[in-house]
Amino acid sequence: KCLILREKTKKKRNKSFDIFAATNKMKTMSQLGTTCKIPNLQLPIGLDRRFPFSPPRKSFSSSLIPLLPKTLNGFSSSSSVTRSRRSRVNTPKRFSVSMEWQDCTVKMEVDVPVTVAYNFYLDRESFPKWMPFISSVEILKDKPDLSRWSLKYNAFGQDIKYSWLARNLQPTPNQKIHWRSLEGLPNKGSVRFFPKGPSSCIVQLTVSYEVPALLTPVASALRPFLERLLRGGLERFAALAKTT
Repeated sequence: KCLILREKTKKKRNKSFDIFAATNKMKTMSQLGTTCKIPNLQLPIGLDRRFPFSPPRKSFSSSLIPLLPKTLNGFSSSSSVTRSRRSRVNTPKRFSVSMEWQDCTVKMEVDVPVTVAYNFYLDRESFPKWMPFISSVEILKDKPDLSRWSLKYNAFGQDIKYSWLARNLQPTPNQKIHWRSLEGLPNKGSVRFFPKGPSSCIVQLTVSYEVPALLTPVASALRPFLERLLRGGLERFAALAKTT
């Protein structure tokens, strides 16, 4: 009986020791789990702790980047686009002024045959003799169809001076003479001859001048003044034509 009791007691002691050892082992493992420090590992290239899914960065050599095509001026396309954008932004817009033609027409009976009146009007250098506001007419020697005209007139206490280069267009003998300015004061005009009898004719003079559209009311107000000047010129023309 004593031996049996000793064996039982020994087994109980071994069992309790195993339980105590297992308990101590678990405590030790728990302590290791709470106090164990994870070493600072070096993350792979391209992985970031804040952005774990960011792709790895790639580096390129400048020699591998293809060159942009050059323009005709030798600059790259990007610089030309930038330059064109700047030019569109910085270039001021042009302000265009619309122009209108104003016509002034006078007619008069001249007591000379139509051929005499026509030939006398063809003499452009004689215009200063009968047209009050024409100071000089110079025909170009190398180009007889071109002539340089000068205007001078005193109005409202001031001398008004203009000049222009005009071209005589193809005339219709004994019927029509017309011209147009090429530079200087913009103007054009025509003179028509209508036979009234064997010794008289009707001379109709039309002068057109170009003015800005904003000044059209002013030009219309000046039309009677210009008509008086042209009518006075035709009266002198009729008087001088009789003496030719």
